[in-house]
Amino acid sequence: MRIDLRSDTVTQPTPAMRTAMARARVGDDVFGEDPTVRELEELGAAMIGKEAALFVASGTMGNQVAVMTHASRGDEVIVEAEAHIYYYEVGALAVLAGVQARPVVGERGYIPPERISAAIRPESINFPRTALLCLENTHNRAGGAVITPRQMRAMAEVAHARGIPVHLDGARIFNAAVALGVTAAELAAPADSVMFCLSKGLCAPVGSLLAGSREFIARARKCRKMLGGGMRQAGILAAAGIVALREMVERLAEDHAKARRLAEGLAAIRGIAIDPAGVETNIVLFSVAPLGVGSEDFLARLAARGVLGTSFGEDTVRFVTHHDVDASQIDLALRAVAEVVRELGKKR
Repeated sequence: MRIDLRSDTVTQPTPAMRTAMARARVGDDVFGEDPTVRELEELGAAMIGKEAALFVASGTMGNQVAVMTHASRGDEVIVEAEAHIYYYEVGALAVLAGVQARPVVGERGYIPPERISAAIRPESINFPRTALLCLENTHNRAGGAVITPRQMRAMAEVAHARGIPVHLDGARIFNAAVALGVTAAELAAPADSVMFCLSKGLCAPVGSLLAGSREFIARARKCRKMLGGGMRQAGILAAAGIVALREMVERLAEDHAKARRLAEGLAAIRGIAIDPAGVETNIVLFSVAPLGVGSEDFLARLAARGVLGTSFGEDTVRFVTHHDVDASQIDLALRAVAEVVRELGKKR
């Protein structure tokens, strides 16, 4: 048996999704004629509290379309120093959007407002224009940390006071909402645009949504076309996204419970460094430094036992819980970790 904890992107479409995809009514979405895509966009916009939404191929595409729509070439965009849009999108801010990133160190994804204020460029012939503030909730590299509605408002208010729009990378915003016991719309309210993924914990096979005002989405649609994102009879894919939003949001609490079970089990294994209290959603980060081994070596030994994770640094490992890994498999994964730790102990 293979237990895949690399990401919540490895999930398989549910039977309901496969049925919906097979039965989907479709049309040419570039002409605005795909009824299933339109249904998904209207549903997503309503759930996130925005006027309109746009179906895109991926979270990265959604983020980059947002930046291209908000900013002009040569502008500067403020990002948290380890944000996905800066860290994991292959330099697209520079290559595709033509903007310069201004990284600001945050605290578990939250950027104190005074740091945002300090990063906004004053008017000068020597400086680029600060065109956008990008936030992320949950924050991937902070271990799935959640940012509260109050924190979201505090960060956005600094930007808005200076006439700067705010984009939210909400790839896992429904995880944040479920963890906090609030709606995704409440979390997204301070942002002018928000992207969220359907293909992570919600189990759809493909796609994300970018949401904002009707005027913003009309302009974003042209940027999506520029990037080759006009997907024609995309209703086959959108149908799975509709099921994801209607059926898979509330069950994210189950993934969070599995992550806590995993974190507490890891904390009980001597040689694994982790603070279970820092696990707020479905991402679990832990260090193998006390074992005197690197993360890649540790993961190779774990993979030989059928458990997959990802390296998050020289000695940090990431596990992500999801729909397709149940509680019994969490226990098997913990057993495999314990075996690797014992094996390494014998070699020291």
